[in-house]
Amino acid sequence: MKLMLRNLTKNNLRQNIGNTPLAELQYFKEYTPAKVFAKLECFNPGLSIKDRIVKHMIAKAEQSGQLKPGATIVEATSGNTGYSVAMFAAKKGYKCVVTVKDTISRPKVALMEAFGARVIMCPATAKPEHPNFYMNKAKRLALEIPNAFYLNQNDNPANSEAHYLTTGPEIWEQTQGKITHLISAFSTGGTISGTARYLKEKNPNIKVIAADSAGSILKTYFETGKIPSQTTGSTAMEGVGKKIIARNIDFSLIDNVITADDATSALAAHELCNKEGLMMGYSSGAALDVLKKINNELNEKHTVVLIFADHGSKYLDKIYDSQWMKAKGFMESVDEELGMISLVI
Repeated sequence: MKLMLRNLTKNNLRQNIGNTPLAELQYFKEYTPAKVFAKLECFNPGLSIKDRIVKHMIAKAEQSGQLKPGATIVEATSGNTGYSVAMFAAKKGYKCVVTVKDTISRPKVALMEAFGARVIMCPATAKPEHPNFYMNKAKRLALEIPNAFYLNQNDNPANSEAHYLTTGPEIWEQTQGKITHLISAFSTGGTISGTARYLKEKNPNIKVIAADSAGSILKTYFETGKIPSQTTGSTAMEGVGKKIIARNIDFSLIDNVITADDATSALAAHELCNKEGLMMGYSSGAALDVLKKINNELNEKHTVVLIFADHGSKYLDKIYDSQWMKAKGFMESVDEELGMISLVI
């Protein structure tokens, strides 16, 4: 199956979003009988899949009159949505304020600030009921700032709708309807829910598998239908897992939720670099980690699509920083002279 590329000759920001390539992973043929493809969302102008939802959410808010000229767009984000919002705000003349957890990667902050966004750090340790929880902070700012609009990617239905209208149809067309498994990390749930809804309308037998993170409540809620009273553990991953249940998540469309490990997901991202020449983000490593965990269920008749949500350049101070990897215990040693790393396998 050919790598499907889009036409990049258009100079309109909106027109260059979507129609991203689907690439077959060649190296992984060594250990899985299935055909494995990656949806490369880093080809969007904002280097992530979040361009799709921001484009759609802003358009709908403008059409409804909720987003007015000269407004300030406020959003709570792990970084990628904030980057996309800042990019659109700069293009369309809006102001932009984003709230983030203070564990966010520095490159993401720099990218948002480059577009003129005001980035407000919130303690990552704050629980969802605390006023300084990054989502609560965004809601409060949207009420305090004159002519402000809270984009609210977690609960705004235009999030999952964007993927129903674009990501799902693209994957169906690019695989010629042969897709049997979809694997994606989830947090707001918009990507996996919107994409799955379209694909399952085409073929209800397609298996949809979500990658969750340690300390998240999503896997527990999927399995029990209950929100745990407390959670243990934490994750180094950004944009994977959640401490709340976002309204965009439709668990009825998801067949399984598998926890992706911090260490093996980071190593999987390095593996993509070293074996496929693809520098992808942490959540892409998580999707690959989950693929490895279900490998014994796959055969030569299966076609698996992994959603690689963003580019690895946003994690240069984390998974692509050997000292950070070593400090986390993900790496055994650093060979400074050769510039090589010894990974924990």
